[in-house]
Amino acid sequence: MSNYFAELFQYDFMRRAFIAILVITPLLGILGTMIVHKKMAYFSDALGHSALTGIAIGVVLGVMDTNVSMVIFAIVFAFLLNQINRKNLAATDTIISVFASCSTAIGLAILSRGGNFSKYSGILVGDILSITSKEILYLVVIFAVTGVFWCVAVNKLNAISIHPTLAKSRNISVRLVEDIFAVIIALIVTLSIKWIGILLINALLILPAASSRNISSNMREYHGFSVLFSVFSGIIGLVISYFTNVATGPMIVIVASVIYFATYLYGKE
Repeated sequence: MSNYFAELFQYDFMRRAFIAILVITPLLGILGTMIVHKKMAYFSDALGHSALTGIAIGVVLGVMDTNVSMVIFAIVFAFLLNQINRKNLAATDTIISVFASCSTAIGLAILSRGGNFSKYSGILVGDILSITSKEILYLVVIFAVTGVFWCVAVNKLNAISIHPTLAKSRNISVRLVEDIFAVIIALIVTLSIKWIGILLINALLILPAASSRNISSNMREYHGFSVLFSVFSGIIGLVISYFTNVATGPMIVIVASVIYFATYLYGKE
């Protein structure tokens, strides 16, 4: 077994990928619990798909680093989605899906001009093995910011998700907390897309939290199991992908899916 691990970590790109997973997966696991709890799966999915539009805007404007335009657009898009969500319309999820589909189509149309989309197709499934030390530093910073926010606002988020009006009566700034939470989701989703992929990012946000909910009896277990399942899926997915020569992102999601079905069956007993 030690020989396998020695082989796995003999390369710099594998060591960087492993560190990145240890940073990314806890973030996705902890945020996923609130996304599932607040029934915001469509929200995070829309944010993920909006990344293409952010990149396209950067290309049109001639921005050297399209990550900047992608993050800025995602934050603006998150505020827009929040505004739609607050209208309490009967078809809120439909309206958000329409916005997401429209923005994705615009992004694809711009990026595919002249048959150039092949340069950006990798972002659909991601490649965590390409992560750099500088990009890991960005993730560490957002990890620290998210940790501080979570410690301060987790109870407020729970109160808001249960009863927004009651939360307001307890002097909780519902709008502010929701907007900050949306911005953090936007940042983490857009910063993770390059390595996990647009098609997979929402799955990795939802599956560990959904798995945890299958077997948890309280909020502490719910958060704890979600982080555990997310980290476990990331590490095992990376190891399996290395030895089977399969893309890492899809393999992580496959492992997370197996965990979900296992916990679902266990929870039914």
